[in-house]
Amino acid sequence: MDNNEAPVLIIHEGKMAGQRWLLDAEVLTIGRAPDCDVSLVERPVSRYHARIRRLGDRFLIEDLGSKNGTFLNGNAVHGSAALQDGDEIDIAQCIKFLFVGTEATVPLRLVTPVAEGRLTVDRDQRQVWVNGEALDPPLSLAQFRLLDRLFQAQGAVCTRDDVVDTVWPETGGLGVSEQAIDALVRRLRDRLSELDAHDYVITVRGHGFRLDNPKR
Repeated sequence: MDNNEAPVLIIHEGKMAGQRWLLDAEVLTIGRAPDCDVSLVERPVSRYHARIRRLGDRFLIEDLGSKNGTFLNGNAVHGSAALQDGDEIDIAQCIKFLFVGTEATVPLRLVTPVAEGRLTVDRDQRQVWVNGEALDPPLSLAQFRLLDRLFQAQGAVCTRDDVVDTVWPETGGLGVSEQAIDALVRRLRDRLSELDAHDYVITVRGHGFRLDNPKR
């Protein structure tokens, strides 16, 4: 399928509004797990919440037994349902996506780029840039996973459970101490301070952590 003809999934409400994913593969997974194609941080979202599958020229949304449900145009999805251009997909009634028939027809109001902050993350290269300068040596895998999760949340709070699920997914949330999380956050702050004195990683007492990424 030509990329220009591939449908697009777009978040159209909230802090992540405007983020989009091209549906050019057979399957796109949505959930809180870090290995999902669309990885979300909101706690009502199940680790593996839903998926979109391509069957020939059709696309289907399928709920994966989520706790808080998947909704298509306000109706709960049981099993799977066919998608049509302009459909609204609501994940756990907290994240709303728009299914757009092709990338060429994405509404202009949804393609305004999010203002770039002083810190940027390149997932493909596993590289972090601060004020246009690459962090060298690169972050450790654990540090990068944590920063990428915070970066994708765009200022929303990530709970300690989110951090454990993202940084140590193989543990299933067991055996990771509060001290281990705090030590990782300290090390990440120290590395970022090598390029900028600004405190990017903010502790939200009683809740978790968020990224404070000022505009350039």
